[in-house]
Amino acid sequence: MDLQDQLKNLFPEHIQEEPENSSEATNGLWIQDDPLLCKYEKRKGKPITIIDGYTGATEDFKALAKELKTTLSVGGSYKDDKIIIQGDYRDKIMAILKSKGFHVKRVGG
Repeated sequence: MDLQDQLKNLFPEHIQEEPENSSEATNGLWIQDDPLLCKYEKRKGKPITIIDGYTGATEDFKALAKELKTTLSVGGSYKDDKIIIQGDYRDKIMAILKSKGFHVKRVGG
């Protein structure tokens, strides 16, 4: 017996409502009108990719950062409302973000 069945037994008169996804995509992340900026920089001689310009909730952006890092199998961090990915993965990141429904703009090169 899973949790849903237990809840149905506890509250038999409850009717489950479907959540409204008016401003969210199917993956649960806020999709904005302005494009995300995908930049390339070198810090201390090592290449990094920076994703900037997200206007949604911080938790959503952190979840997106974690998903990108695990998908690409690379290191990175989330600082100052920016996702920093180690290495030059602009093309792959832009493809992943476009498949999720984001508008992405490549900056620099």
